[in-house]
Amino acid sequence: MIINRIIDEDAQQIINENEGLTELFNSSVMITGATGMIGSYFVYTLMKLNENYDANIKIIPLVRNLNKINEEILSKSYVQPIVQDVTEKIEYDGDVDYIIHAASPASPKIMKEKPVETNFANTIGTANTLMFAKEHNSKKYLFISSREIYGAPIENEEYFKEDSFGFIDQLIPRNAYAEGKKAAENMCVGFKTEYGLDTKIVRLAHTYGPGMSVDDGRVQADFLKNLLNEEDIVLKSDGSSIRTYTYVSDAVSAMFKIILKSEDMVYNVSDERNEVSIRELAETMVKILPEKELKLVFDIKDEDKDAGYAPFKFGLLSSEKIRNELGWNAKYSVFDGFKRTLEFLKM
Repeated sequence: MIINRIIDEDAQQIINENEGLTELFNSSVMITGATGMIGSYFVYTLMKLNENYDANIKIIPLVRNLNKINEEILSKSYVQPIVQDVTEKIEYDGDVDYIIHAASPASPKIMKEKPVETNFANTIGTANTLMFAKEHNSKKYLFISSREIYGAPIENEEYFKEDSFGFIDQLIPRNAYAEGKKAAENMCVGFKTEYGLDTKIVRLAHTYGPGMSVDDGRVQADFLKNLLNEEDIVLKSDGSSIRTYTYVSDAVSAMFKIILKSEDMVYNVSDERNEVSIRELAETMVKILPEKELKLVFDIKDEDKDAGYAPFKFGLLSSEKIRNELGWNAKYSVFDGFKRTLEFLKM
């Protein structure tokens, strides 16, 4: 199998934390965005079920570029890829029991430079996958949303719960991402109400791990690139913004619980134990390679306010609901998760 040690361990963790995922045996699962970090982890986990547990799962990755899927994965008879853009009508005649819609731009650079494509992936792409699910009588449909749908927090609002809402300026091009996700969520509600489709929504905070790009413009990606190049980390602000970071296997484990066990429709997934400031994240990252004696350096100047990053600093996700209802708890700390990610990138 192409899965390396770290991803293999992560896939096993996901399986163990979900009682073997036996509900998926002898089923078919479509994953859009299957070459992205999150989509690929779904693929790897399902492959491990087939290879190690004789799960007999048909895996249907929907991708734009077949060359991004490893040939060993494509050689498996149970992998039946669909090559197309999710914004086009999906052409596939077979049965599909579960649909995981993970296709969406995640890079701040893309959100800023290509707001139309960003919006279309989340709106037209979601409409196409929902129509496909309806027409194929799929059992479950999962839409992967974002903490950004909450917008800017109301004054003194420390945590967003699933019934929270904030303010988003729809006239800012970068907000095509948040507005597209909101419209997609509403579609999920509509298909559930009007057609009885069993739709689920997960709202993720900052998720990272093997498969993430170090060139997408997010601070965690920049920091990882520094470590790969054995460079000091340079902060161009005071680094006071607080964020939560969730390792990808923890997030995917949570999403399998939502798909298979949840009774409600919407869940936040974020590891509140890993609430750190940007400065604390940088300080943690340099400790991953103590032998290199890397340092955190500040270079604070006036900066372009429209740099492509989220336009708000507060409002963290509360995962109280999924912890209490589904028993989810994240495994990896920021230090351990980024250490694993760096180790993967160096392989």
